Amino acid sequence: MPHKHSRRRGLGLAAGAATATAAVVAALLSGGAGSAEAATTGQVRVNQVGYDGSGAKEAFLLAKGAVSGATWKLLDSTGATAATGRTGTSQGSWNSAYPAVYLIDFSSVQAAGTYHLEVSGAATGASPAFTIGSAKAVYGKPAADATTFFQAQRDGRDVIPGSLKRQPSHLNDAHASVYDWPKFTSGDGDTISKAPVKLGGTVDAEGGWFDAGDYLKFTETTTYAAATLQIAARETGASPTSALGAEAQHGLDWLDKMWDGDTKTLYIQVGLGSGTDSGSVVGDHDVWRLPQKDDADTANAFLRNRPVFRAGAPGSKLSPNQAGRLAADFALGAQRYAASDPAKAKSYLAAAAQVYALADTKPGKLVTTVPYAYYPETSWQDDLAFGGAELALAAQQLGDSRAAGWLQQSAAWAKAYGTTGDTLNMYDTSALAYTDLARAIKAAGNPAGLPVSYDTLVANLKAQIASGQARAAKDPFHAGAVYNDFDADSHTLGLAATTRLYRGLTGDTSVNRFAVQQLDWLLGANAWGTSFMVGSGTTYPKCTAGQLGNLAGSLDGKAPVDTGAIVNGPNGTAQFADGLGDYLDAMRKCQPGGADPFGTFTGHGSRYVDDVRSWQSSEPALDMDASGLLAFYLSS
Repeated sequence: MPHKHSRRRGLGLAAGAATATAAVVAALLSGGAGSAEAATTGQVRVNQVGYDGSGAKEAFLLAKGAVSGATWKLLDSTGATAATGRTGTSQGSWNSAYPAVYLIDFSSVQAAGTYHLEVSGAATGASPAFTIGSAKAVYGKPAADATTFFQAQRDGRDVIPGSLKRQPSHLNDAHASVYDWPKFTSGDGDTISKAPVKLGGTVDAEGGWFDAGDYLKFTETTTYAAATLQIAARETGASPTSALGAEAQHGLDWLDKMWDGDTKTLYIQVGLGSGTDSGSVVGDHDVWRLPQKDDADTANAFLRNRPVFRAGAPGSKLSPNQAGRLAADFALGAQRYAASDPAKAKSYLAAAAQVYALADTKPGKLVTTVPYAYYPETSWQDDLAFGGAELALAAQQLGDSRAAGWLQQSAAWAKAYGTTGDTLNMYDTSALAYTDLARAIKAAGNPAGLPVSYDTLVANLKAQIASGQARAAKDPFHAGAVYNDFDADSHTLGLAATTRLYRGLTGDTSVNRFAVQQLDWLLGANAWGTSFMVGSGTTYPKCTAGQLGNLAGSLDGKAPVDTGAIVNGPNGTAQFADGLGDYLDAMRKCQPGGADPFGTFTGHGSRYVDDVRSWQSSEPALDMDASGLLAFYLSS
């Protein structure tokens, strides 16, 4: 699906408790947390996947009116009461239909098992079943599912069939022609005025990952995704032959194709977004189909033989956002192979050094995608700090004398970026940069004279976490992201990942509850009562705005689904002012009849719609899952 905005771009039932009460069964059959017409005076919101036994455990009562001391019970799978309590003061109002939200804290319960919550008295409600267990038992499946999503997004000949029965696709990308950037009919759209012009030459651009619900491939998003997968693999000790290690390598292999070290040329995109208004040129977003159809599409030249666009002329300076992240990816590859294959590691280090040296440090408008409006990134100093940090770590492991120089450069860019940016997401990699720069500084013996110190970097990380904590303290569901703007889920998971990175670096466990709160919110403890990750929890996205899930997946709540896909999530209500997108030819209609089961829970200026047309909230994307994969692996 096209990213039509400036920032970026049915309900399955899980197995319940063995002897679930009638109230729980009724809640599940009526749609449970996701039903707008539940026959209770309240809705109980929980992390539908589960809770780490040793950590905080929060749930929420979303009430249709103010109540005084509603009673809650936590019941195990036998129906025995594990904990009881009464709700306190309201956390705040959500909307006119649900003017009060109450916290239910059952952190004292640590025994592993399957549970559900029941509320009675002044308000009544019941939760879906969920588990309590070890961190690995709880978060291991979402982590594995996020890896499965990347496997499903694979393009080229090396696909993994999986539940979506993927087939090899876009084999013609192996000899893709290079084109000049097309001209667009407007500054914020992707409609072109005429066919792009061929520059000459071909590139082997086969492989990689589809960016989102469409079939375009970008270095802009792949560099972020490949970095998070490699960091997750490094931090968890995943071998190159593991599912995670192999997927990280798949992304890195495609980036290696997109960088031509001989001519010093970076190719940034495969595929044309949209065609012309007249239909004389058809692009990716104009046709709803499965990807294996394209190689034999004789009617649409730019689908059968997809164009490749480059960042600039061979040998030219590279946009620093692209250069920093790509250098980080190659340097992370060097770190991963430093012990097992030093020759390969040195080759990756050489590529990283070459790319980093070509960064344009006085850029104008950054180079991202064609058009820029798909991903209008404006930050870059964080990316150069990130690239320098990974180069320094790789050089330290390989005994390369250039480590000190890269440490100095990374520190300079880290100082320049400071705390003025965002929190972790594709547009802001400073959390990754600061964590690994601090490690590199410590490994170097805390050398004097660097532009930033270890302590400053730790403080910068804590400041990012604190910004999320400040928002969470004011939010009825303890959400740290801004969820009336784009990329709420990516930011939520980015905050969770940053908290885990910070804890791993410093040993400070005081931020643990905040990290758990963010994962809880993402997995169901939110106003809408849905997990925003396909296949996780009782209620999850069924109608994702993506062609693979829509055409190859199921629309009846049964397998197969696009397992592990994380959608954008709630978005500002203004983004829905013109309605949802249009149905395209061949698109399978979902929700049935255009229903909106989550409409009752629109509030705080935000709305969530689970509909194939809802590019505003239901489109999955690489960067969403990249943040999620890192957060779940670091939490498990």
